[in-house]
Amino acid sequence: MKQIAICENHLYQKAYARGRRAAAKTVCVYILGDRKARALRAANPMKQTINRVGISASKKIGGAVERNRAKRVIREAYRLTDAEIGVKKGYLVVITARHAATVSKMQDVLRDLQYCLRKVDMLQQQKQKEPHSGSGQ
Repeated sequence: MKQIAICENHLYQKAYARGRRAAAKTVCVYILGDRKARALRAANPMKQTINRVGISASKKIGGAVERNRAKRVIREAYRLTDAEIGVKKGYLVVITARHAATVSKMQDVLRDLQYCLRKVDMLQQQKQKEPHSGSGQ
């Protein structure tokens, strides 16, 4: 499912001021309950609760090329995390890139993002993998 971006500056400010936060080497994550989640769920054709995600990269981390790469890598890391593990729904999720995100590999950003989401208790419970029942003789 396509992510809905946070477009209003006041929502970023609220997440920074009142949200739960966790930081790692490449990213910093802020989580705040979304008061509009119920209305967004009603408007959603599939009637699913969703997160609104905002990704920011300051000019301090580099020029436009570096900032765009960092945001692209973070967006993909969030998408993979949501698809593989699952992220709890109904929240504003603000992810801020740090300078290390511009030079790190995708796996490093993914690991740091999952660490931060785990720290603020946003990951779904791990699904138990069933043991492989092979055709043993």
